[in-house]
Amino acid sequence: MANLGPAFEIGDVSVTKVEEQLLRTVPPSFLYPGLTSEEFAIAQATLAASDVEPPRDALILSVHTWVVKTPRHLILIDTASGNDKERPTNPLFHRQNLPYLEQLRQAGVSPEAVDFVFNTHLHVDHSGWNTRLSNGKWVPTFPNARYVFPMAERDYYSSPASHNEANLPSLGVYEDSVLPVVEAGLADFIGPEGGKYLDVFEFIPTPGHSIGHMSIALDSGGASAIFAGDVMHTVLQVARPEQNTVYCEFADEARKSRQKILSRAAATRALYLSTHFPGSSAGFVTSDAGGFTWRYA
Repeated sequence: MANLGPAFEIGDVSVTKVEEQLLRTVPPSFLYPGLTSEEFAIAQATLAASDVEPPRDALILSVHTWVVKTPRHLILIDTASGNDKERPTNPLFHRQNLPYLEQLRQAGVSPEAVDFVFNTHLHVDHSGWNTRLSNGKWVPTFPNARYVFPMAERDYYSSPASHNEANLPSLGVYEDSVLPVVEAGLADFIGPEGGKYLDVFEFIPTPGHSIGHMSIALDSGGASAIFAGDVMHTVLQVARPEQNTVYCEFADEARKSRQKILSRAAATRALYLSTHFPGSSAGFVTSDAGGFTWRYA
């Protein structure tokens, strides 16, 4: 059976999670190098049972795609990590063989039926299924879709400027998971200012985790949602938005973007749709004088 999350209704738009995989026993000290063991012990109170491994000393992360169905379009937001990709510097995602496409089909999604693929950014675990291996060549997995990328991400990861030690885990992603889409003529690009797209979506600049990271707002029928990408990796960062992960490339900007999205989610009562929270991966942010709090949907 497919690892499907619950269906959420945002006006006349439905949203469902298709999970590619769970990453288990993630050490908090690795993911959050700026967090002490004492601080993690305090932060545990904000974590649900689905967020941590027994005895609550390691984190669980989800890698998944959001399937969005509007009255006119079928859209995928982020495409997980992909099969057969050469990722020797990141063994978690190296030469995988996962039943992701079958899970999509069980969710009622055939690759040929997808109209758009949105990538919040171009890290290894967000754009892998943009392409698949066919007769030794990388080809677009969703042949009839327009793929929408942040322009700043394309410019950076296609240049030698991105080939540095901090980005070793994502080496090769542009070449095997983005460039074949560009060469097939299926790519569209969102400028650094973001903006409206397909009437009900808005690309929101949230740089920091990566150079051109975008979150994506959805407004339909008086309801709102935010696909936040990697603004946060776990619920822990809701209460501690100053905490960056080891994967945040531009630390100060990442903190500003996290505060921006948390404030927007709380003010608009938007459904926050995460990319790495486990469980339902969705919930609501509230704010008061003490900061932000989280409730899973």
